[in-house]
Amino acid sequence: MSRGDVKEFIQSLVIAAVLAFFIITFIAQSFVVDGQSMEPTLHDGERLFVNKFIYRFKEPQRGDIIVFTPSGAPDKKYIKRVIGLPGDTIYIRDGKTYLNGEPLEEEYINEKMLGNFGPYQVPEKSVFVMGDNRNHSADSRFPGIVGYVNYDSISGKAFWVYWPITKMRIISHHNYEDLPGK
Repeated sequence: MSRGDVKEFIQSLVIAAVLAFFIITFIAQSFVVDGQSMEPTLHDGERLFVNKFIYRFKEPQRGDIIVFTPSGAPDKKYIKRVIGLPGDTIYIRDGKTYLNGEPLEEEYINEKMLGNFGPYQVPEKSVFVMGDNRNHSADSRFPGIVGYVNYDSISGKAFWVYWPITKMRIISHHNYEDLPGK
């Protein structure tokens, strides 16, 4: 290998490193699902990409699946579904989630939720999140662990499962457009 080849190889490595840093810092990042809290939507061990760019231009929406740093575990990242936005009131009664007094249609959950929770009033610049596997999820119902998720602690919106390859797919986000308080 000539001196010119070595120089070109090093330049290529530097350019690749700078591009990777830029992409991971500002655009997209890989995330590994750890646990069953988002089943049946996402499964333990699945790898996905998170869009870190989207919330620079718009606020999270109900139904978005987000990755964030919980206040009760600042060294971890969690993945959950946004249920409530600032000003929303959420409560759970008899296995059903209510948003601003209206029951949510949540076809993405497998079993009836246990327990009654709330009401919760979502503060400004925060969201209320829950896992799709409600009976096995540490989420906004538990203030010491997660509580309300401040916009500043959101890493981004999950958008694509890329591993395992046989389960590769675009992530479906539920939309609650027609509910009061929108």
